Amino acid sequence: MAERKFRDERGAALLTVLLLVAIVAVIAAGALEKLRLSTRIAGNAGTTEQLRGYALAAEALALSRIEALQSASATRTTLASDWSGRPFSLPLPGGGVATARVVDGGNCFNLNGLVTQVSPGVYQSAALQRLVFTRLMRLTGTPPQVADQVAAAAADWIDTDQDSQASGAEDQTYLSRDPSYRTAGTLMVDPSELRALNGVTPEVYAALRPWVCTLPVAQPAAINVNTLAPEQAPLLSMLLADTLPVETARRVLLSRPAQEFSSTTAFWTQPALASLQVGDTSQTAVKSAWFALSVDVRLGSASLEEHALIDATRLPPRLATRQWGERS
Repeated sequence: MAERKFRDERGAALLTVLLLVAIVAVIAAGALEKLRLSTRIAGNAGTTEQLRGYALAAEALALSRIEALQSASATRTTLASDWSGRPFSLPLPGGGVATARVVDGGNCFNLNGLVTQVSPGVYQSAALQRLVFTRLMRLTGTPPQVADQVAAAAADWIDTDQDSQASGAEDQTYLSRDPSYRTAGTLMVDPSELRALNGVTPEVYAALRPWVCTLPVAQPAAINVNTLAPEQAPLLSMLLADTLPVETARRVLLSRPAQEFSSTTAFWTQPALASLQVGDTSQTAVKSAWFALSVDVRLGSASLEEHALIDATRLPPRLATRQWGERS
């Protein structure tokens, strides 16, 4: 009887030991997994910082090139030397490469031009720019009723009052949503803010995104008639009240003289446009003030994108905004 009891106790002790070993093994496995994960996170963070450092180097190179471009002429920015959109590369250690591209960053509709600044931090809607924005949307395929609604909602989003434009939307519209939110009441930081606006569906946003920008000033972007690409012809047509068809604007841009235009007057008085009632030409220019920079860094299996806006209103040019990752 005693021998049987002793065997039972030995069995219980062995079972206890096995349970303890199993528990320790589980704890050890969990600790090793956390250690592996922490090591990977630390490695990824280090790689990301390295990629960002290379992107900043490419950014500095782009700034120097923009300065050289702007210094070449005090009065004009042209496509001479084929700089627009042409990639230039920065070789990296380990076989990697950082590729940068620069385009004219002012050839777009500035959403922040939908308002004017009346005092520091106070903005009011600009009716004329709402009409220009509506024309651009119609020219690029947005239905007229939707275009009116989006233009009004965008102006209401930025202005500092709570008075809705016709077809617009102020706080009361967005507070009724789930989740609720308010209008910004200040300049947009990124075009992706359009997604929050009343009337902007994913389809409307996708159609708008190639044509709009958010320059950090409450004034319209001046379209450079020397650097505007033919495929951007709607940006020229939007400036006139339905008197400049997109195809005509495209032909004019394709037939630019080799020496480009010395003034906006020279552009608007050329034979193809001489019959148009142009009026105010302040939204066109022959000298660029903003440049858009994109940088793609690749190192082994790691990659990183940077998108930046360069302010070249005075020299040396300087960074206005920077965004890491894919363009939203």
